[in-house]
Amino acid sequence: MDDDGHPLLTIGQLSRRTGLAVRTIRYWSDIGAVPPAGRTTGGYRLYDAASVARLELVRTLRELGLGLDEVRRVLQQEITVADVAAAHVAALDAQIRSLRLSRAVLSTVAKRHPGTEEMALMNKLARLSAQERRKIIEEFVTEVFSGLDADPQLRQKLMTTPPELPDEPTPEQVDAWVELAELVSDPGFRQRMRRMAEYNAESRAQSGPARDTGAYMRFPKKVSMLVGEARERGVAPDSAEAAEVVDQLLAGADAARRAYVLERLEAGIDSQSERYHRLLAVINGQEPRPSHVPDFEWLIAAIRARQG
Repeated sequence: MDDDGHPLLTIGQLSRRTGLAVRTIRYWSDIGAVPPAGRTTGGYRLYDAASVARLELVRTLRELGLGLDEVRRVLQQEITVADVAAAHVAALDAQIRSLRLSRAVLSTVAKRHPGTEEMALMNKLARLSAQERRKIIEEFVTEVFSGLDADPQLRQKLMTTPPELPDEPTPEQVDAWVELAELVSDPGFRQRMRRMAEYNAESRAQSGPARDTGAYMRFPKKVSMLVGEARERGVAPDSAEAAEVVDQLLAGADAARRAYVLERLEAGIDSQSERYHRLLAVINGQEPRPSHVPDFEWLIAAIRARQG
């Protein structure tokens, strides 16, 4: 009997009461987590009601993922259960984020069917820190604009919305980030974007002292307004009405100037710069802006028809 008059339990009886295996109880007893309350004359372990409560606590802590060292420290009152629980909540949150990221990466893998090396690269890209992702974009922008007196707002446009992949990204966001990282690493894309920056710097140089920041957006806005309205009305690029739209947009431009504008437009369409911004929007959970590519394709066709 214990001090309260309850009968002491053998390890077998304790096993049947708690549902724990004898070997588990014996192990926890051997390491001091659940010491016996006494022993029989034959040396067999006996456990009291306090042992039962202690055993239930140990089982609960172990089921919650605590290590034996942590369990021992809780039992010895070196740390509180609340302290351990808080630490494990943080660890579990990190594990959950990692698992969700892995799920997103695997969803992308299932869609892309990559090879082994590409899959490893995708996983590495998805797990980069925010600082590492920003560095990739900064290096890309630096290469595009290095040594050029391009419009500061044009450079800023590529940097003001860095890829902020959330802690728990969707498969679509992971896919968009992997594609963006591949895009900015592509030498061909970098060359096309560099050419766009060179065109912008050339235009600024031609403007002389009167040039102002943000001027590069004036022509696209005008195109969006005039060409967008013409397209909505179903105006064909090779029609007389389309020629009037071209004249409004390129008023006073001679043949050489129009050829230069055409070259710039075609470079812009080919640069995939709009894809860059659409991918950033997906990564950051934003709604992509409406595409203006159809307007510029219409204008290119209209200018070519006018030249013919």
